Amino acid sequence: MVNRLSDATSPYLLQHADNPVHWWPWGPEAFAEARRRDVPVFLSIGYAACHWCHVMAHESFEDEATAAVLNEGFVAVKVDREERPDVDAVYMSATTALTGQGGWPMSVFLTPDGLPFHAGTYFPPRPVHGMPSFTQLLDAVTEAWRDRREEVVQSAGSISSQLAQIASPRLPGAVGEPELEQALQRLAGEFDAERGGFGPAPKFPPSMVLEALLRAGDERSLAMVADTCRAMALGGMYDQLGGGFARYSVDADWVVPHFEKMLYDNALLLGAYTHWWCRSGDPLAARVVAETVAWLERELRTPQGAFASSLDADSPDDGVLGTPGRSREGAYYVWTPERLRQVLGEEDADWVAELTSVTRAGTFEDGTSTLQLRGDVALERWTPLRERLREARDGRPRPGRDDKVVAAWNGWLVASLVDAAGVFDRPEWLDLAREALTHVWQVHHVDGRLRRTSRDGRVGDSDAVLEDVAALVLAAVRLAAADADGRWLERATVLAEHLVGAFGDGEGGFFDTADDGEQLYLRPRDSTDNATPSGLSTTVHALAELSALSGDPRWDEVAERAAAGAGGLVPRAPRFAGWLLADAVTRLRRPRVEVAVVGEPGDPRVAQLARTARVQAPAGSVVVAGRPDAPGMPLLADRPLVDGRPAAYVCRGFVCRLPVTDVEALSAELAAV
Repeated sequence: MVNRLSDATSPYLLQHADNPVHWWPWGPEAFAEARRRDVPVFLSIGYAACHWCHVMAHESFEDEATAAVLNEGFVAVKVDREERPDVDAVYMSATTALTGQGGWPMSVFLTPDGLPFHAGTYFPPRPVHGMPSFTQLLDAVTEAWRDRREEVVQSAGSISSQLAQIASPRLPGAVGEPELEQALQRLAGEFDAERGGFGPAPKFPPSMVLEALLRAGDERSLAMVADTCRAMALGGMYDQLGGGFARYSVDADWVVPHFEKMLYDNALLLGAYTHWWCRSGDPLAARVVAETVAWLERELRTPQGAFASSLDADSPDDGVLGTPGRSREGAYYVWTPERLRQVLGEEDADWVAELTSVTRAGTFEDGTSTLQLRGDVALERWTPLRERLREARDGRPRPGRDDKVVAAWNGWLVASLVDAAGVFDRPEWLDLAREALTHVWQVHHVDGRLRRTSRDGRVGDSDAVLEDVAALVLAAVRLAAADADGRWLERATVLAEHLVGAFGDGEGGFFDTADDGEQLYLRPRDSTDNATPSGLSTTVHALAELSALSGDPRWDEVAERAAAGAGGLVPRAPRFAGWLLADAVTRLRRPRVEVAVVGEPGDPRVAQLARTARVQAPAGSVVVAGRPDAPGMPLLADRPLVDGRPAAYVCRGFVCRLPVTDVEALSAELAAV
């Protein structure tokens, strides 16, 4: 049997298309069916790379007997949280309110009007540790709906009303030097000086906080960045063979990751390591950037030129974990001493085992180990051995790939790729960024509006949320600057106009959904950074950079008001306000500049001046290199050559210092701003 998910653009939904559960996609038709049958809705939310989503699917949703109970008493709705982050957000708020915790798979029971009355996450097929089995839960909910309907409906209404009252506090507050210093002090207090990172396990990559600390630039802040970046890059969370980061470390020492690899993590970390290199010149930063871009191009690039969402944590075991054919988390990535010897021979295998902490006892499960580089690395010996191991690993069954294209995640990646291309003088990386953003613009921009996802060049039905629009503004601004291309500046402006008009709350802040989008039981708005920057903090950065490139001060005024609307987060919870903290550092301590480099494309003197500016200019600055008076690029207007030679103009608010024509003079100018 094929259920109603077979036409979905989401690979996660397609994974469930042949379940015996009579799944419906999210939409008014499902709720109309629940009203017609007079049954509650069972809402299951997850994503393709989610390990426990796969477990519950195999145990319950693929089971005929369980599916029969679910089909009899409920309308079952399946949602990809990456495709509908708005649906995920509002029902996650109910789940955490009802249970004290959240996670995926998320399991929520709703009235036919969409109001939640019971929630949880993973439920096992049999009772365990005081947790009921999934079928016991279904029976209990069915009984309550049948025998205590009025109580259930009243409870749902009360839950929704209370959530609406407490939802999305704005936490306004101006951030001055005292609040900024309080935030940096709090981060220092939460920093793990022994292992790097912040707080206890599990440890997530603190990408936005790293950006703030890099902008702060004092000795203490840069030490926290260096310790964290080195610990992540040398630990098991980083793929030492293929490049790219896993989603997080389950332990405080960065040894064992949760093995799924997400585009958004790698997009944001690509930017963080690029900016760390600008501050430190550390060769590890440059190596991680190059390896991560290579992994992105090899593993996540789609045939259309954009980038897919993720690689699964699980893959079929080839026997390394002792269960051939069974899907196991980490099976693709872990090693034993014996496996190393099979590929490298005894002498090299012993050396690699010592270098990478592969032991007989193992650092993971069943005597297997993740690969770490905890000591000094002799790259001349390690690099060819690494390549042999990677080629051998390529023969293992591969993790599944969620190949949908998410607008926001591609936007963050393009922004980081443009930065990395300019800093490391890699024009081929700029080609990757240009092709990805062109695809998203051409496919996702439909009838003047942006859609969130696509797959195989087919756009999905879900409207873009705030983070999508803001991330594409940021990406378009950076690409416009890198290419001196007024078309991308014009597109960024079009998106920004829509962002302010459709998402603004009338008080300087922003909702996460557009004013004419689907109305859920509450309109989501979350100013906190979590695994990704919030839509609001992305908006602040995007509009500030748009203002700097276009010369239109109104965009920066909007950005400043938006930042102030959530500024109270910065001193109170800086780990969850990293990009707002970064913006505050820029405004208070080292304001961004605009640098116009004029000359003929292809002239190496132009390239040298532009790269110097991209490496040394304050964070958040814009650097444009192109012919004087290039069409559609206000920053290049009225900026002539100097005695026929390429020149760089360092400006603030479009008011420029005298032009310079050599790298040393430009470095001095930038050091003085």
